[in-house]
Amino acid sequence: MTDSDAAHLPDRPAGPDLAAIRAEIDELAALSTEELVNPKPKAIAENEPIPYPTDAIGSEDWSKPA
Repeated sequence: MTDSDAAHLPDRPAGPDLAAIRAEIDELAALSTEELVNPKPKAIAENEPIPYPTDAIGSEDWSKPA
């Protein structure tokens, strides 16, 4: 931008309020790159099972009753 261009710019731009666009940009900026590239549908994310710890393979003691 040159000095002559800056002279023609208003102090407050005329047009629609950009608050909604800024909010969307902030929301997208908060997401990780993985979520942006490979988004998970909300229904799948809500129904995803919760992992729980298990015994290591081979650590089971088959001689004791269950």
